[in-house]
Amino acid sequence: MISTTTQHERAVVVGSGFGGGVTALRLAQAGVPTLVLERGLRWPTEPNAETFPRFSTMDNRTAWLSDHSVIRGLDRSWAPFAGVLEAVEGNGMTAMCGAVLGGGSIMYHGMTLQPTKANFAASMPMAAGLYDELDAWAYPTVARMLGISTIPDDILATDPYKSSRLFLDVAPEAGLSPFRVPLPVDWSFVQGELDGRYAPTYTTSDIAFGVNNGGKHSIDVTYLAAAEATGLVRVATLHVVRDIALDSKKRWVLSVDWIDSSGTVQEQKTIIANAVFLNAGSPGTTRLLVKARAKGLVPDLPDAIGTQWGNNGDRIYAWIGMNGDPGTVQGGPACVGGRDPQSPIPFTVIHAGAPMPANGTKAMTVVGFGVVDAVGTWAYDPTKDDAVLTWPATGDAALQSLIANRMQAIAAAGGGRMIDTDATAPQTWHALGGVPMGDAVDLYGRVLGHNGLYVLDGARIPGSTGACNPSMTIAALAEHSMATIVRDDIGRVF
Repeated sequence: MISTTTQHERAVVVGSGFGGGVTALRLAQAGVPTLVLERGLRWPTEPNAETFPRFSTMDNRTAWLSDHSVIRGLDRSWAPFAGVLEAVEGNGMTAMCGAVLGGGSIMYHGMTLQPTKANFAASMPMAAGLYDELDAWAYPTVARMLGISTIPDDILATDPYKSSRLFLDVAPEAGLSPFRVPLPVDWSFVQGELDGRYAPTYTTSDIAFGVNNGGKHSIDVTYLAAAEATGLVRVATLHVVRDIALDSKKRWVLSVDWIDSSGTVQEQKTIIANAVFLNAGSPGTTRLLVKARAKGLVPDLPDAIGTQWGNNGDRIYAWIGMNGDPGTVQGGPACVGGRDPQSPIPFTVIHAGAPMPANGTKAMTVVGFGVVDAVGTWAYDPTKDDAVLTWPATGDAALQSLIANRMQAIAAAGGGRMIDTDATAPQTWHALGGVPMGDAVDLYGRVLGHNGLYVLDGARIPGSTGACNPSMTIAALAEHSMATIVRDDIGRVF
């Protein structure tokens, strides 16, 4: 028999990615005891660790409670485990989501990109007035907390980074302005691999499931570590929030399953809180609120919940058979990119290194993303007790045409051909929206009409983040919002 318990908390943060990490730290620094609920595991690393699976040894650590691989092209089954990635399948789009302490910061390549003021406004016109403040202190705070830097010249000049140099050489011929990507990486770990002191991980781009050697300034070892060090933040892993409700005393009630690593429920918890900060990622946060509205668990939730979702324009291409030499291994993370400042729709192209094919084929991965129309929606399906995404291809059709043309220009300049790997089954690693600013929450993440309920993750950003990876903007917006919430809501709302 599964035991049931009830506990009371002043503040609960659901999710531990870019929004959740910022939220937890700033609540703690304001003196608020805080419980962080994370459905995934904590994955500590150190030099030469084998914490995360590699491409050559993909196993059930890659997948969140799935009996099969969530990686496209890998036909493999296994016992379900609390692995690092969940594939949320919708109509017209699959969203890849982190399921681990630190959220998407564990698996992402680390592209810590700040959009221009104009591109920020193109994605988030309702929040355009915030940009100057974000630029003045919030973006710099995130950059400092994550310790971002670009690839050093001496590392870029080494053999594993031939593919990065090839991209930089070809990009101008294809009409792109090349740049080096800011990354939250301690490059001494990369140098350690080059010197033979550490097993190759960065230098082979074997980082899609997490970096075994450490040296990556992910949320778990930056914001969350600082939050826990205050003594006011408790982190509860393997805690899955099933529902959120509002009780008769206007308190927030979370229905939570505490599971083991195989997904078996060990305890069912009712957690009653004065304030709840939803940071479960765009799909996670949106699904909880769409369910709450459909099931009548929270009255009078805004009609806009479940709307204005987008894929950040993600598209992954394989560049095959180029004239230049990409090397026999490809160093990472994704450290070089290019932009077209004249494009009518802002977009960015990045070379993301990947383990090379065993057959010796010359190949590189090139990724595009940009500004899209946030036309995706989520609707409750009572047969699944879950919300389901619908994404019409019209949302990013104009952008994808521009990206495709630029990819073909790269192939024309550098030889070979480009293959759109997402053409028949689109997926995104940068899900955004579902609880949009202006219509569902205010500019500080407060759910309209509901004191003590906040959304501070990518769910409040409608569809895209100004032709950038979303991580830095999610964190910067969370920093900006928490400054106001700490000043105005603590002691009054909760």
